[in-house]
Amino acid sequence: MITRKKTRQIMIGSTPVGGDAPISVQSMTNTDTARVDETLAQIERLEKGGCELIRVAVPDMAAASAIRDIRDQIGIPLIADIHFDWRLAVAAMERGAHAVRINPGNLGGAKKLEKTVDAAKQHRVPIRVGVNSGSIEKDLLKKYGFPTPDKPQALIESALRNVRMLEDLGFEEIKISIKSSDVLTTINGYRELSGKTNYPLHLGVTEAGGLIGGTVKSSVALGILLSEGIGDTFRISLTRDPLEEIRVAFELLRALKIRERGPELISCPSCGRTKINLFALVEEVEKYIQSMQSTIKVAVMGCCVNGPGEAREADIGVAGGRGVGIIFKKGEIFKKVPEKELLPVFMQELKLMEEERRQAQDK
Repeated sequence: MITRKKTRQIMIGSTPVGGDAPISVQSMTNTDTARVDETLAQIERLEKGGCELIRVAVPDMAAASAIRDIRDQIGIPLIADIHFDWRLAVAAMERGAHAVRINPGNLGGAKKLEKTVDAAKQHRVPIRVGVNSGSIEKDLLKKYGFPTPDKPQALIESALRNVRMLEDLGFEEIKISIKSSDVLTTINGYRELSGKTNYPLHLGVTEAGGLIGGTVKSSVALGILLSEGIGDTFRISLTRDPLEEIRVAFELLRALKIRERGPELISCPSCGRTKINLFALVEEVEKYIQSMQSTIKVAVMGCCVNGPGEAREADIGVAGGRGVGIIFKKGEIFKKVPEKELLPVFMQELKLMEEERRQAQDK
């Protein structure tokens, strides 16, 4: 049983973060933010996939100006990602950003930071203090050295120094992140930071990599931290369609029994008994169930001999054979189907089960 550390709660739009609020899944668009239609289309896909907080890059005033049009057409909180230029942070908040991500130390000095904080107070916008291994102040690097698993102190002190800058200006609606591309540095850094502050923490491994490498690194680091009760929001950073980040995030939460969203897919690794294109079958079923909400267990198995038995706990499953396949429920054969009809018939059964579950919940 995971005992979660209770942090201070802040509100990002209408979404509570920290305290007793559920751990939120976040992603970031990879579109040109100023291209409003493209950005909206991507956010819509991410919302349908389960994304709960979305961050957009604001590298110039055109992107800042687009914030209003984007915010008014989406259903999840919008976070503006700002680097170096305080004017962009202020403009994004004026146009309705629900939160901003900044590094207070690189906005150009105390006066510019004060103007940024004044805008955050006026518009009631929380600030995420985001520090990466590559953005640490020179004096801290000289004092502590570059962050490593054994010595993550430069990351932690940089974050806390920047938090103190906001606190000195009377601002405490804060979330913190300290990201490294190294798994063990990330784990040890967040562990130590968690013991030094009660502000909510945003977890992530920066520059994690592609689908396989990025998933492994993020799942190891964030899985360990979440299992220890550390973390209030998180992002799986992948060099990939950001929708994949959401899929991985919810599978991670499911594996830790923290949260469930949509069906769980189980499938066999295949063997010499497999006589169908199991990989393609799994891929098609996996795509289909992304749009489903019910927390059912779906199995896709390679052979009719062992399929139902090995996947006895599945609510519904499919197993292939030579020329014929079976659909089974709770380990019992439900229907035999010609191989060429197996996928569409199974999809229809999934749809019917989803409708039955929804009707039962509505009663």
